[in-house]
Amino acid sequence: MLTPYKHEPFTDFSIESNRKRLESELEKIERKLGGTYDLLIDGEKVLTEEKITSINPGKKEEIIGYVAKANQEHAEKAVQAANQAFQTWRYTNAIDRANILIRTAAIIRRRKSEFTALLIKEAGKPWNEADADIAEGIDFMEYYARQMIELDKGKEINSRPGEYNRYLYTPSGVAVTIPPWNFAFAIMVGTTVAPLVTGNTVILKPASATPVIAAEFVDVLLEAGIPDGVINFLPGSGSEVGDYLVDHPKTALITFTGSREVGTRLYERAAAVNENQFHLKRTIVEMGGKDTVVVDNEADIDIAVDAIVTSAFGFSGQKCSAGSRAVVHEDVYDEVLERVVKRTKELTVGETTTPDVNMGPVIDQAAFNKIMNYIEIGKAEGKLMTGGEGDDSKGYFIQPTIFANLDVEARIMQEEIFGPVVAFAKAKDFDHALEIANNSEYGLTGAVITNNREKINKASREFHVGNLYFNRNCTGAIVGYHPFGGFKMSGTDSKAGGPDYLALHMLAKTISESY
Repeated sequence: MLTPYKHEPFTDFSIESNRKRLESELEKIERKLGGTYDLLIDGEKVLTEEKITSINPGKKEEIIGYVAKANQEHAEKAVQAANQAFQTWRYTNAIDRANILIRTAAIIRRRKSEFTALLIKEAGKPWNEADADIAEGIDFMEYYARQMIELDKGKEINSRPGEYNRYLYTPSGVAVTIPPWNFAFAIMVGTTVAPLVTGNTVILKPASATPVIAAEFVDVLLEAGIPDGVINFLPGSGSEVGDYLVDHPKTALITFTGSREVGTRLYERAAAVNENQFHLKRTIVEMGGKDTVVVDNEADIDIAVDAIVTSAFGFSGQKCSAGSRAVVHEDVYDEVLERVVKRTKELTVGETTTPDVNMGPVIDQAAFNKIMNYIEIGKAEGKLMTGGEGDDSKGYFIQPTIFANLDVEARIMQEEIFGPVVAFAKAKDFDHALEIANNSEYGLTGAVITNNREKINKASREFHVGNLYFNRNCTGAIVGYHPFGGFKMSGTDSKAGGPDYLALHMLAKTISESY
């Protein structure tokens, strides 16, 4: 019997032994840099001439690895292999499928420092952020394994005299998983193992910026006993391989995390019924956010300052949940702004080789250019309080940036920047603050800092986001504690890490037997 699910603890790097362990793994990773990683199709490793080059965004000349790049011929073979494997995997006992996740989680837990070191190198994450990313991936595996065992029992429905009725869940088919680079382990793992444990077979197309850690994870799945064809590893171009997989008539399920632009395009393509397709495709789409920290005049200012800085600048603001807007009651606006600026100026920026670095690089040149362009827009729209500078000579580093006195319709108040930039706007009262907070096409996360119970109740009803936090930051959802997903253009609100998530990967089936 499985023990009850328990959140994987974070590593305390103030403890010398923990710090030295990670330092040792970073040294080992550096000695392994530049390796080659193959595709995986039907249990066979496939080496291609064309490669995706993964680099360290904090040290551009450092190559993490060369990953085989798939084409449409590889994609077709992967779909056929996954479809064939589905014919047996779908009938595999749910406990056996769950046990593969438990074994995989156990292996990753034993190698946690190694995977953390790789994530620090490949994604440029600070130590604490990288450690939490790996912990979340372990959490997804442990949580979904236990959820599947319960889901396999079905749900209770009514029966009548002479009739026995059952309500069960059955797998959907071939799943295409397209994860993002910002949570290169956690979301990649979660969106891969959820369809696997529910009896679907998976084609994993990792983010091109972070394919090495995905390749290493797939190897652990193989070590844990995943059958041939059940997991297929297919890095490649979104326009060539991604579209082909989404359009394929044998694809039954698509799970995507990324930008609004790509997500809406994928959602539209998935809705089309192609030749020889005999089902409608399920889509689980998590897109962007323009998330707001609301600070009331009845707030604890210390909590407010911490919430804004943590929400805005964790992982250099490269989170869909990042608090990129601070809407502050006019009574406390000047004090909050002044203290946030002071705290922000104390943040350290650099390559994340030591635990004392608060912010690392942004992910690549395109991200650097986009964010710096938004900073120029911000200079015309508001008052630059701190930051505004970038340096891409050695890595893609941008100073944490604050703009004040923004109009609510300003571009940097409305558009997702996905970088270390936060915009301040003033609210005349609490109702006005909520109005501004809801003035966005997105509805992912939000935070409200107030000690007034009536205002908490009001925000609970009227702040239209999928994840709402009071008196804390708006990032850092924990599996099983804060099921994650958003409203409006933030996605399908599929609530990853929650009690309803696995059922989205399956088809409900009613069985009625008369006697």
